[in-house]
Amino acid sequence: MRTVYLRNVPDDVVERLEKLANRERISLNTLALRELAEVARRADNADLLGALPDLGIPGESIVAAVDEGRAGK
Repeated sequence: MRTVYLRNVPDDVVERLEKLANRERISLNTLALRELAEVARRADNADLLGALPDLGIPGESIVAAVDEGRAGK
């Protein structure tokens, strides 16, 4: 496992992170690791979406069907 050091983190950001960590009764380190892991998972989203097959259905049709379903029609 590697170590990452963050420099120049604004005081207000650290204070908010500490507040969140205290609220959850976890360390600032644990909170930061959890949040960084969540953000890092998004890095693969474009590749995952690109690997999906093109079914030839226009996006507008999908949105219209969802809107229709929500309206209860």
